[in-house]
Amino acid sequence: MNKPLRRIAIFCGLLMLALLLRDNWLQYAQADSLAKDPDNRRVRIERYSIPRGDIIVDAKAITGSKKTDGEFQYKRTWKNGPMWAPVTGYSSQAFGSNQLESLEDGILTGNDDRLFFRNTLDMLTGKEQQGGNVVTTLNSAVQKAGWEQLKGKKGAAVALDPATGKILGLVSAPSYDPGSFAGTSQDDSEAWTSLQKKNNENDPMLNRALRETYPPGSTFKVVTSAAALEEGLVDDVDASTDSPDPYKLPDSSTPLTNQHGECKNVSLREALRISCNTVFGKLSNEVGNKKMIEYTDRFGFNAEHFTPVRSAESIFPEDNRPQNAMAGIGQASNRATPLQMAMVAAAVANDGKLMKPYMVDQLRSANLDVVEETEPEELSQAVSPETAQKLQSMMETVVKTGTGTTAQIPGVTVGGKTGTAEHGENNEKTPYAWFISYAKDSNGKSVAVAVVVEDGAAAGGEVSGGGLAAPIAKAMMKAALGK
Repeated sequence: MNKPLRRIAIFCGLLMLALLLRDNWLQYAQADSLAKDPDNRRVRIERYSIPRGDIIVDAKAITGSKKTDGEFQYKRTWKNGPMWAPVTGYSSQAFGSNQLESLEDGILTGNDDRLFFRNTLDMLTGKEQQGGNVVTTLNSAVQKAGWEQLKGKKGAAVALDPATGKILGLVSAPSYDPGSFAGTSQDDSEAWTSLQKKNNENDPMLNRALRETYPPGSTFKVVTSAAALEEGLVDDVDASTDSPDPYKLPDSSTPLTNQHGECKNVSLREALRISCNTVFGKLSNEVGNKKMIEYTDRFGFNAEHFTPVRSAESIFPEDNRPQNAMAGIGQASNRATPLQMAMVAAAVANDGKLMKPYMVDQLRSANLDVVEETEPEELSQAVSPETAQKLQSMMETVVKTGTGTTAQIPGVTVGGKTGTAEHGENNEKTPYAWFISYAKDSNGKSVAVAVVVEDGAAAGGEVSGGGLAAPIAKAMMKAALGK
């Protein structure tokens, strides 16, 4: 064989070898990932070839499956989809899934590796594969109370069991109906398009309870109080705080003023009761930025939380002295999710112990075997029991005779804190109305709630946490306690 032919033969041989290696790589090394690739249409066809398992609240399914005529045999349905969408997320044949529908997809489709034994038995007995169920911690009465109170408004509400971290209510408004785009029709496509933020200024698909951060306003004064008590800056909550009115921000000529009552030298209890900016701005400065960050970390700030749905990180930032003082009253660059502020109220109610928030109680196979169960988990000891009890006493005064009287529930101990957070440059936009609270009945049952309302229809001077947010929290607390 002459030299040119030999080179061509060697080159062709190398090409054949490369083809064989690539073929084996695809068939063996990448077979599993390709078979599970979401863009593989056969994967989607298989996913919708059987009814999905259900998401359960109070032992009842809030989801279902409907037979269709297309190649995707079943599509997802919801009972009161807008109310439950912030909990379940969506599952669409055309647009994928999110939240619980995505995170627990393996259980709901029956393809989770933990269901292998169950699926093998079903295959041997000729039984069709079935999806498992996701049992949530949600309380339908609490969810309904929050949803009905927030209907027609823009905002969010979260209710927690302080002792366990169980999420009892998770409301976001406005919301959307995930069933409106669960299929692949033109109507589904139009519904999806109409819900996108670029086409809908209300952004109904935003989960405001978990994914939106707001300046927490005066509700944050509970955290500043905790830091001051823990640092020993205040010992007696009924003693004078030696606070001027107005208070000149440190390293600045700008005065910090108050909107309510006489705040000069008032006690910490009185400062929280009537919401004195000057007292808490001064205390935040005295605690210092580094220590304030340390205490906010204990309450869950500056970290994402997974419920298992991810919650955005709430931020108490590194900042200069005047901005740190403003952050101590819940303004400046201080940002928090409604979940985060519910965690603050829950930690206070639970004698300083902060439990990890979660919304999935159990994962079950189709025959109701428990595949996985969530155990309550302590996140931190946010403050000492002694400090927590002082905070409880102060928050209960706010509800008895202060700015939070609209949250009173006869026969129930209620503690709370109102907040009105400035919004926009120079506060030109309508403020956010906040309320955080807890309630305890005579049997020791308790609940913690945080509510924020973005009420663009109200004039700025008419917005208050006690007027807009506290009645929503009250309704959810009453539902949680069976009142």
